[in-house]
Amino acid sequence: MSVHNEENNINQAIESILNQTYTNFEFLIIDDASEDNSLQVLKEYQRLDERINIFKNKENIGLTKSLNILANNSSAPIIARQDADDTSHPNRISAQLNFLINKKLDASTTKAQIMSSGQEINKLSYFIPTKIIIKLKNPFIHGSLMMKKSVFNKLGMYDEKFYYAQDYKLFSDLIKQNFNIKIMNEILYTLNTNNNISSKFSMQQKYFADCVKKNKVPGNENILK
Repeated sequence: MSVHNEENNINQAIESILNQTYTNFEFLIIDDASEDNSLQVLKEYQRLDERINIFKNKENIGLTKSLNILANNSSAPIIARQDADDTSHPNRISAQLNFLINKKLDASTTKAQIMSSGQEINKLSYFIPTKIIIKLKNPFIHGSLMMKKSVFNKLGMYDEKFYYAQDYKLFSDLIKQNFNIKIMNEILYTLNTNNNISSKFSMQQKYFADCVKKNKVPGNENILK
């Protein structure tokens, strides 16, 4: 989990992981140079639960690079995502891990609901083959990703040229290289859609997403400003 100025949201995100029915995990969290009290909140949780390991960036480097730092420091054969303003349902890790193993998958995501309304998101995407829909949009919920670390490394991790839409690039590469990824047909994740990265930086997200669709290397640095 990467955190940047999320002091008002991280409590529920962290507790949703600490309260999982599956308990044998390491919880790696990086503070991406927050300017609020996020780091202090993280340190308090670390004091209470030894499964938490905190990292801190000296300057804000963004989600893509921060997630790669966490993945490099993970000791587990399987890695999972959690966004700092979302929550995972209590049985998410247990159910998703069983799904990944039993279906012999390289990666999986789950269905999700919107926090404010409870409405299911990307409801129709589940019924369209991923090789088709990935050319049009990203059908996967990034925060619900679970993946074999060996596969993640084979893909070269998150492409750091993609400051935004790094998940779309990763999922697109997974499918292009014929790795096995499926969406679990169960809502196990709750998504905060208010004032999140996608809504605050929609223009930037669209630019990088278009780069994925066109198989283009991002080059317009002004889009980050």
